[in-house]
Amino acid sequence: MNTEIKQLAIIGATASGKSDLAIKIAQKMNAYILSIDSLSIYKEINIVSAKPSHEELSSVKHFGIDVLYTNEHFSVDIFINLYKEVRFTCQRKGKNLIIVGGTSFYLKSLMQGLSELPVITKEVSLHVQTKLANLESAYHFLSLLDPHYMQNIAPNDSYRIEKMLLIYEASKLTPSEWFEANPPKPIIENLAIYNIEVERDILRERISKRTNKMLQNGLIDEVCMLEQKYTRLPHAMGSIGIVEVLEFLDGKVTKEEMLENISMHTAQLAKRQQTFNRTQFENVTSAPLEALEKIILTTQF
Repeated sequence: MNTEIKQLAIIGATASGKSDLAIKIAQKMNAYILSIDSLSIYKEINIVSAKPSHEELSSVKHFGIDVLYTNEHFSVDIFINLYKEVRFTCQRKGKNLIIVGGTSFYLKSLMQGLSELPVITKEVSLHVQTKLANLESAYHFLSLLDPHYMQNIAPNDSYRIEKMLLIYEASKLTPSEWFEANPPKPIIENLAIYNIEVERDILRERISKRTNKMLQNGLIDEVCMLEQKYTRLPHAMGSIGIVEVLEFLDGKVTKEEMLENISMHTAQLAKRQQTFNRTQFENVTSAPLEALEKIILTTQF
């Protein structure tokens, strides 16, 4: 088994050209691609997520795309487990790995790591499920137990409430006490990170063009299908591109206003992504898209 593989990450705002660049680099580096995109992970959210085409996906082996259904929960720990599986596959196949996407929070989590959880017995799990039957009561219980930690968890966040209950019932430590005693360990270290720089005006123009292309490709039909199949309750149904179409379907906005709102909200997201990428990572190589390919290939070979 070849355990030495090259790994790098390509980050950048939405519509900055990350996917195309990653495919070009992967083909030259004998690499697989792991997507870090909070929407492409879902099987039926294709147009809204601006998922790579079938041709692009078949040109290089991709992971992290079409993994879950829209009503299934996605979290950092699920992503970290996915990364570990992909890394093992790359080691076994003698492939390098390129991590690419706009949800850089997951990349940050890979580099920081997660705290291990206590051993969860069947009895503890059943006890917690009983408590979760009344989510409001479970949240109130945890808030009294550990107000500092729970202030960052929403009362309707059933996934995290369940996780905190499992920690307490299994360890008899509050979440704050548990995480202090079990600090996170990095999953990946010394990762080369390359960030795509794009002028804001150019990015806005790309976002506007992409939004119009999404409409032409069947955006409204896709959202109708998702709503009919999954209702509006899943977390993913609150994503940019879906919310605005639902407003249009409800008769709250015109089609033109819907497109404007999608473009505006996507541009706001891009700004947040650029700020995150600039402030949350050290030793990042940033350059315009045209120059970054050459920089990566020069640095990696």
